[in-house]
Amino acid sequence: MVAHSSQGHDGSMIMEVWAPDASSVELVLDGVAHPMERKDLGKWAVEVPAEPGMRYGYRLDGGDPLPDPRSNCQPDGVHELSELIDHRSFDWADQAWAPPAFEGWIIYELHIGTFTQEGTFDSAIEKLDHLVHLGITAVELMPVNSFPGKRGWGYDGTSLFAPQHSYGGPEGLKRFVDACHSRGLATILDVVYNHLGPSGNYLPRFGPYFTNAYSTPWGDAINLDGPGSDEVRAFIVGNALHWFVNYHFDALRIDAVHALLDRSPKHLLEEISESVQILSERLGRPLHLIAESDLGDPRVITPIDKGGWGMDAQWNDDFHHALHAVLTGERDGYYLDFGNIEQLAQALKAAWVYQGAYSRFRGRSHGRPHEGASGSRFLAYSQTHDQVGNRAQGERLSMLVDENAARVAAALVLMSPFIPMLFMGEEWGARTPWLYFTDHDDPELGKAVSEGRRHEFAAFGWDPAEVPDPQDPATFERSKLDWAELQNAFHAQMHDLYKKLIALRRSHPDLTDGSLEKVTVEYDEEQRWLVMYRGSLAIACNLSATSTSFPLTGELLLATEPEFTQQGGGTLTLGPESAAILHLSQ
Repeated sequence: MVAHSSQGHDGSMIMEVWAPDASSVELVLDGVAHPMERKDLGKWAVEVPAEPGMRYGYRLDGGDPLPDPRSNCQPDGVHELSELIDHRSFDWADQAWAPPAFEGWIIYELHIGTFTQEGTFDSAIEKLDHLVHLGITAVELMPVNSFPGKRGWGYDGTSLFAPQHSYGGPEGLKRFVDACHSRGLATILDVVYNHLGPSGNYLPRFGPYFTNAYSTPWGDAINLDGPGSDEVRAFIVGNALHWFVNYHFDALRIDAVHALLDRSPKHLLEEISESVQILSERLGRPLHLIAESDLGDPRVITPIDKGGWGMDAQWNDDFHHALHAVLTGERDGYYLDFGNIEQLAQALKAAWVYQGAYSRFRGRSHGRPHEGASGSRFLAYSQTHDQVGNRAQGERLSMLVDENAARVAAALVLMSPFIPMLFMGEEWGARTPWLYFTDHDDPELGKAVSEGRRHEFAAFGWDPAEVPDPQDPATFERSKLDWAELQNAFHAQMHDLYKKLIALRRSHPDLTDGSLEKVTVEYDEEQRWLVMYRGSLAIACNLSATSTSFPLTGELLLATEPEFTQQGGGTLTLGPESAAILHLSQ
């Protein structure tokens, strides 16, 4: 059985909670109050008979019982009592599981609530064969920790150890991971340690989990370096290990690490990395950490023994922004810093465009060079939950550019020297939007979220009146994938292209070689073409509205517009907005 507990005598449990400022603490277990004894460093403990299914909470100084900060199950929502569960009772079938080599991963990001109409772990299992046939090797779940209500992105979670009950709870998540492993799919979980949601966050009642020493977009920062921070850090590190041990995940994606405000001698990310490495050795299987970082700082992905924080990889927004701005022509918000093909070429060769250059969007110089990092330490993508969902109308790339340009984007992502990642539905050019949605039960909070969302979009020049209300259930319903689109010829053809591109990547060693020093790129800004060379392969892209010829010859492996692709006389001719992959003549 799991709470923040250990096994006692004769089947009993020692229940423990950190509440350093409380004068008295009681465990309320199935309606019976059990006084707890104060221990060292602000912890309280009591040994009680307990069994799975019992509901419990902690009463501080005679108040109402509160859910356990480390609750593993919140069956009635984040405001109600916790439930004891026994992780040992699940019958795992993945004892022989070994994930594919990390540098060969092709990641598929999905949101459980909108991936299927039912929006559950079990219904998502029914679509896993689609991902296998596509060629995906790793599935990334957006956060599934418990959040208020039944619909949300997951980034406003408050019970960080408890899988969302409307998705299927702990058992449903285990079935999903086990099903992925049975199909050869690695699993990644998105976790959020830089803030908690405003509704259902009872951590401040227990102790100094937050500090006003820093200001963040969400209010007080997580306390990572002030008084009491040792226990806060242990809480976060314990959460990371929890997903690997109890749910068999293969990797974690750590949200917005630039918002982890930590001046400790050992940064929190380094502490997580060390702990995960020790666990990996104990379990005898590789465990990976992927950061979302806006820092442009190579320390994030530099090994600990070389002075870094030890993340295995990080999301690369520079690549996304460079590609998106070239294809769409957008220059608002952070796209102000992008828009020319030279920057796209730089992103393909070196991952980061900004390595100390002046950023107009930031009004300062940004980033620094990474020395010799492999391309497999960066994720490349043309769409993510952020880049789609943080638009006023939730438009996917396939809704912003024509089919030809979307095909070029697919070719550049999947032929890049980085780990490619797709966002659910991208592989068939889905035309359903993916919007921001919430389900806050507090009317004032819901109103504040809706108004705040409209204000955020002003920086991109979007009309606030056109922003769908996040609290409206229709906003959530509109965001669900329409799997029937795959029966349409346009979507089927797009899906076929993605499948062929992925098969090519998985079959050709040059495409999984992350050595950036082997990547060269030629381009012409005025004529809007680009050729990326990866070993014996060339990926030629025509980004203009007219046909273009290149002095290039070789075996044509794949073309996004085969009817307009021609070779002859030592040249390759591509139609408007198209790409081709060639095996070069020796």
